[in-house]
Amino acid sequence: MRKLMLLILTLLLICGGAGAQTVVSDTVRGEATVQPQPTDDHYRVVTNRFWDNWFVFGEIGAHAFAGDYGSVGDFGGLISPDFKVGVGKWFTPGIGVKFQFGMGNSKGYSKEETMFAKGDQLIADDGTPYWKTKMKWLDFSVNAMFNLSRLFCGYEGKESGKLMNQFIASVGLGALHHYGIEAQRNEWSGHFELQYSRFFSKKKDISLDVKAHAILYQTNFDAVTLKGTGEDSHWFDANVGLSIGLTYYFKKRHWDRCLQCEEPVYINNTILPEPNCPEYKTMVFYVFFPNNYSGRDDAPIVSSSDVNAIDYLASGVFTQKRFADTDAVASALASGRSLVSLKTEDIPTGEAVPEGVARGYEMSSSPISLDMDAASMNAFKDKAGYYYAPIYSGGKTWYYRVDTETSTQKLMSADNYKESRSYGLNAHTGLDLVKQNMTVDDDADLYSFADIYAAVEGDGASIAEYADNATVTELKNIFENGRIQFVSAEGLATSQDNYVGEDAENVGLERNKTLAYNRARTVIQWLRDSGAFKSIGRNSFSLNALTDPIGIVNDKSTRGLNAKLNRCVKVRINYVIEKQ
Repeated sequence: MRKLMLLILTLLLICGGAGAQTVVSDTVRGEATVQPQPTDDHYRVVTNRFWDNWFVFGEIGAHAFAGDYGSVGDFGGLISPDFKVGVGKWFTPGIGVKFQFGMGNSKGYSKEETMFAKGDQLIADDGTPYWKTKMKWLDFSVNAMFNLSRLFCGYEGKESGKLMNQFIASVGLGALHHYGIEAQRNEWSGHFELQYSRFFSKKKDISLDVKAHAILYQTNFDAVTLKGTGEDSHWFDANVGLSIGLTYYFKKRHWDRCLQCEEPVYINNTILPEPNCPEYKTMVFYVFFPNNYSGRDDAPIVSSSDVNAIDYLASGVFTQKRFADTDAVASALASGRSLVSLKTEDIPTGEAVPEGVARGYEMSSSPISLDMDAASMNAFKDKAGYYYAPIYSGGKTWYYRVDTETSTQKLMSADNYKESRSYGLNAHTGLDLVKQNMTVDDDADLYSFADIYAAVEGDGASIAEYADNATVTELKNIFENGRIQFVSAEGLATSQDNYVGEDAENVGLERNKTLAYNRARTVIQWLRDSGAFKSIGRNSFSLNALTDPIGIVNDKSTRGLNAKLNRCVKVRINYVIEKQ
């Protein structure tokens, strides 16, 4: 038993120390190195917090007692019921621990009238009298668990249809107390178990369990010892049986795997001289994106004009599309014909438009989408000189810009193809709303996207009304006179997805993870190529691929505040300002 206890403690220590690969960046003066990142390898996961991956279980069953006189009477006389309850935690998909409480009794036979003797004597075929015995007990044990299915096959992933049937082995050590007798009697117990679990949903929150188990005791568990009598004696007594039960797994019940970065992430520390006491500071700003939009393939060609994702978010109009044939549109509007078949073309981001038309996504209090009725389109055309156009793709009409690869995706309702409300999240006036709903770092100053854009690209045209003059001046001073040390960006997407094909939940998850990554990449490319950041080394930019870049949104609308807040990129800039 002492050796068994040491084995269990060793296994538990292994469980506690088992963890996933983590991203490590080592920095030395004059050079930078990067340790390998975790990938989507099924055998490598990121471990969770202490309060994740807990479960509770209960089971009922029956067992047969294997004592020194187990062959005396009928086998049925050795069978007794038992039940167990417990709580446990998985440290990794394959290794965990559980704490178990069990209660039952064990029936057997004895040549002696021990403290456990019950009822009448049994006369064996050879005329030897035996007493029937009954040992009532309570047992508490600690068990190391090994999910054999995941250890051999790898972790199947969040809400996957794979490994709906799992086999789990466990071994542990317990403390047992006999009750129902006058004497105080306690002893150790050794636990061995093989469990089959069947899950009925991809969430894997509840399982039906069938267990084959054995509990070993010292040979005088039933107060019978044959040592010194000349008779054969078992080395141990045991309960061997089967049980059935249920297990419920609490959230968070899954593990995540890191995405593979396209480029290594380097961190360069600048060694600055001590004089002048430089001030090290950090700024943070958020860039909010429309649904299904990251700017990944947003590169239309307009002669001598820029049309890109960041300009569209800052000062673009509608979808940056117009109808190529003005007369054809006028004729169709007059007759009430559909405009879907008419050719469209891109327009420059900064082209002048009538006053009162919303510019930029989440900039003003008015939504960026425009109406498609004849009166609205003609009024716009009379002032701007062209008819604005939506994006027609896959039988859907988008009233804001979307990525080419996502434009054919189906949304939850027709209303979601049009922006009908704006909270000004990208504007300076929306900073208070951002502070109330987003995580603001204690060591960082928070700015709006409009303020950053105006300081980087210039505060003329329409962006000026959405930025703050004093803030833009402050940022210009930082970019012109400070030293940018490091820029990092991490993207976020919502949990909303309407894909209904095979393995829908995983497909939707991966689509949104891709959107989150591409949004961060779009912002990093913009900063890296802009004038204020061109002198900074490319290794000073980091695109952080989060393990779980998904914001949970239960609302079916993509236009609500919760949905808009979770479609964003968080940018963190570390910089140095020399004190004068």
